[in-house]
Amino acid sequence: MIPEPSAAAASRSSKQNTNSHAAGTCSGAVSHSEEDSGSENRQKTRRRKRARGVPENDEGKRARAGCSGVGRGRGGRGKQKQHVEAVTLFEVITMGKSAIEAVVDDWIEAYSADRDSSLLDLISFFIQCCGCKGVVTAEMCQSQEDSDVRSKMVEELDEGAGLQYKRFLAFPWILTVTWPMDADSAEYPLVQSGPPARWFHSELCDFVAALVARCQHGVLFDGYLMGGLISLLTELSDSYVRAFRHTCTLAAVKVLSSLVAVALSLGVGVENAQKLHEVQRTKSSRQRSSQQLERIQKKLTELQEKRAEIESMMDAIFKGVFLKRYRDMLPEIRSICMEELALWMKLYSSAFLNDSYLKYTGWMMHDKAPDVRLKCVLGLQGLYGDPVLLPKLDLFTSRFKDRLIAMTLDKDNEVAVQTMKLLLLISKMCDDVLTEDDYKQLLRFVYSSHRPLAATAGELLFWRYGALRPPSFPSAGFELCVAGFTAAEGAVMVEILAAAARQASEGPALPGRTGTKKVVSAREKKSQTDDCLKLTGHLLTWLPRLIQKFSCSGDIVASLMKIPQFFISDCPEAENTQQVSSLLAEMAAVVDLHSAPAVLEAAARSYLSLCGEGAAWGPAARSARDALVRRWVERLTELLRDDPFSANEEKTRELVATLRKLGAFHNCHDLGRWGAFELLSPLLTEQSSQGGAPPEVLEEALRCLSFAVLWSLSASGEMLTCREEAVSQRLQLRLFCERSRHFLSHCELAVRLQAFLGVCDVLTAHSYQLQVWHPAGFGLLLYTPSPKLQRALLGFVCSHVFVGSDCDSQSRESKNPEAERLEDLHRRRNALAAYCKLIVHGVLEMSAAAEVYVHYVKYNSDFGDIMKETMCRTRQINKVESARSLVLCLQQLFVRLKREQKSGGGGGRAHSGVQTFTSIKELARRFALTFGDSAKFRECVVTIHRNGVEFVFQDFTQAPGAATPPYLSYLTILSEFSGKLLKPDKKTVFSYLQKHTAEHVVNLREECWQPLVYYRASLLAAAETEDAASHMSSDRRPYPHVRSPLSKQKAEGSKSPCQFRPADRVKVPKPSTCPSPQEKTGDADPFSVPLEFPGAEESADEPDDGTVEVEL
Repeated sequence: MIPEPSAAAASRSSKQNTNSHAAGTCSGAVSHSEEDSGSENRQKTRRRKRARGVPENDEGKRARAGCSGVGRGRGGRGKQKQHVEAVTLFEVITMGKSAIEAVVDDWIEAYSADRDSSLLDLISFFIQCCGCKGVVTAEMCQSQEDSDVRSKMVEELDEGAGLQYKRFLAFPWILTVTWPMDADSAEYPLVQSGPPARWFHSELCDFVAALVARCQHGVLFDGYLMGGLISLLTELSDSYVRAFRHTCTLAAVKVLSSLVAVALSLGVGVENAQKLHEVQRTKSSRQRSSQQLERIQKKLTELQEKRAEIESMMDAIFKGVFLKRYRDMLPEIRSICMEELALWMKLYSSAFLNDSYLKYTGWMMHDKAPDVRLKCVLGLQGLYGDPVLLPKLDLFTSRFKDRLIAMTLDKDNEVAVQTMKLLLLISKMCDDVLTEDDYKQLLRFVYSSHRPLAATAGELLFWRYGALRPPSFPSAGFELCVAGFTAAEGAVMVEILAAAARQASEGPALPGRTGTKKVVSAREKKSQTDDCLKLTGHLLTWLPRLIQKFSCSGDIVASLMKIPQFFISDCPEAENTQQVSSLLAEMAAVVDLHSAPAVLEAAARSYLSLCGEGAAWGPAARSARDALVRRWVERLTELLRDDPFSANEEKTRELVATLRKLGAFHNCHDLGRWGAFELLSPLLTEQSSQGGAPPEVLEEALRCLSFAVLWSLSASGEMLTCREEAVSQRLQLRLFCERSRHFLSHCELAVRLQAFLGVCDVLTAHSYQLQVWHPAGFGLLLYTPSPKLQRALLGFVCSHVFVGSDCDSQSRESKNPEAERLEDLHRRRNALAAYCKLIVHGVLEMSAAAEVYVHYVKYNSDFGDIMKETMCRTRQINKVESARSLVLCLQQLFVRLKREQKSGGGGGRAHSGVQTFTSIKELARRFALTFGDSAKFRECVVTIHRNGVEFVFQDFTQAPGAATPPYLSYLTILSEFSGKLLKPDKKTVFSYLQKHTAEHVVNLREECWQPLVYYRASLLAAAETEDAASHMSSDRRPYPHVRSPLSKQKAEGSKSPCQFRPADRVKVPKPSTCPSPQEKTGDADPFSVPLEFPGAEESADEPDDGTVEVEL
């Protein structure tokens, strides 16, 4: 055994300890060596180190007591003991409860014959339970009050001998425990790994309980056994050694728990004796027996004395063990104390359930160990669950209620859940304890990410505000629960009902909910199906009543109309046609009454669920839906027959509502057989696009027509049976797209947006139809958007998505500018995503993305994710074409800048659509960062450089008035991609550059050729050095002098006449070790990239002075 690091033990010599052991008059000794006491430990404990042998003289060994074991079926002592195998008390606890009871009876019999030896056996048992493999010696103490004896009660170390000593008084014995310091103290029976630890804990508790229970009618009150046992456990529980402290604390509190059971039994006896005494006293003098009365009085006095003695024992254990150990440094010991204290207060409330003992539970709820806090909460649950004990908990509740509420935020989930259950119990048992503020704080946990905590908070919510408990809910109905609520509260309750129905039906993982399993087992699936069946059967009866009750409230009825989506058609109530007809009638009445989008969308989806094939209510639901659609189509025909756009506002309002209902149902149902497209297509005339029809009518008509075309494409994707159908659908598609193009310039934003989204959805669906075309069909439904339509779509994106501060200024004038700004941003994101899908699905060329990428830097916070996803998808389709779209974007911006500079001059203000040279260079840097793996995008980067070089030198003829290409400064932008080139590719690109420059006379000393020098430097940079352009990627950075990989820079103070940006001019001496361009060309790796470049020709002459001017 090794003491804990915090233990402070004095070191004495082994000689002094030997003298102190021999100082007393030794009447007997108990000595357990490793061979005697450790045999069972070696069998049960794994990887236990072999303890060092303890030196002991022969006289001490012969002085060992002979009753260290207890024989089974022992009839007497003496020779019979030699023929019966000795079984120690420590070995008994591994034999089960029946063996424990038998051996305890044998020990009591031996104790009656020789209590000194038997008590030493019991002492030896508890020391062995601590895992001690040393030696225990005992000396008889004559007086408990002797000061010399008290001064020898020490716990010390002998580092020289490698031994540790524990000397204490267990009257009438002075016990000395000696064990080696190098023994394994980290693993003793209570903490050993695996099931043996749990078995030992249970068996030790059973042994202590059996010992006290068997002794309660005899030796328990002899004043000798319990005194020695309590002294032993008190002394060992106060040891520095963790094993002694842990094991003996557990044994001591279990002894106290067993004494509580004895005290309860004595209390019952006292009550019975008092009743008999009262009965005898109430008898008349003739019937009263004085002898019997005296006998009852004597028995009553004896029972009361025994109970007082038991309470004295409990008080000694509580003060000697609990008060010292409930704040022990070991969390396991603190948990044991709190668990047993709750048991004492519940079982023996007359003695323990008061504020003097409850305060320890309240204090330990602040413990840093979660298990200790959990034991406190579980103990309080047992106390608050008993109505008889509630009056004694009033002061505790008022004192520690805030702490209990705060513990619902405990970092340990189990503590938080059990605390919530305790508060739920308090709410049920005590109505006035929790205030409204407390409930507001607790009920927020229904949104907790930990599901058990949220479920318990939901139970508290239902208990607090629900009129009925869950068992009576199916028989009473939800209508009674919302009877006493206001309209707002009723809306919330209905929304909760709809969410609960969806959760029971689909079981989706809620946002933020942790620990949810992705794979549902068969058992969970069956349980979920059973819940859905019960929910369907119950709500099929009550839902029509709720819809009728809240039919005038749009928000509430929208939530109620969602519930039929979660019904299961296998329920027995589905055969009840009366209930199904009632539900369909109420739903039809709601659809006729309301035209709000939320109500119509919920109704359309519910009808879609009810009209499914194989459902018992399917025919009735389909008939009800067809009746609704037929009525709407007939009404539309009447409204559109004669002057549909008159000044009659009521007629226009009815037309809009009918179109909205038809569009909502057309979104979920195929209504092609009613001819919706032929009915509404005349509305999309060129006169209407100029303002003939009301904007609301046009918006709804465009939506209905887009749904009609989508359903037509869906049908054509399955099979086209004849040529006439194919031609008709192609004409329908072309008619819708071309007529919608006119509405992209409508005066109303809502009409323009709906026309744009409708065309994008239809073209995307058409692209998908081409991919899933069945070879057995008649033929492909081919359609290519016209150039006018493509330009109109691009113009809409540029003018409505990438807008400036005009929309922001309008939103500031409204009441809720932030909400409108977010709504407008959401609308713009949807439009951009629809346009990008056309590019990804191949409807538009990849080059169409160039106009989108132009705004990559400016609108990165709003649309950066959409643009990055577009780049990623297009690269998956064709990496080279995707790279060319980036090049086209940069070249278009550069050309616009050049034209603006030529037309406006140097001092003019640039147009809003023209970006500065710095911003174009920053855009190129951002594009370069998207090529993460240089080897993966090798061909893309080389393509960018090749196109850039061709762009600069294309159609350039050197003349006296034009010595340099007009787009030469583009090479500075192109250098941002040089860092993504591999070293062999840099040589290849440099050779390709030399091929184009060899045709012209290039004087690198002239200022006009500095972009070429700068680009060459970026290509010739070594792989291990920093890229030549890395310091110049943004004009927000300073421009320090950078040592070029070609030469050493020397700064000059003159300014560059370059028209794009100021630059420092430095002279760069050409190193003698730099190979010539011809040598570079010869060293180029022909297998560096899949592309093959022509060989480089001889470059222009180099300056005579060996220096060139480089534009930084």
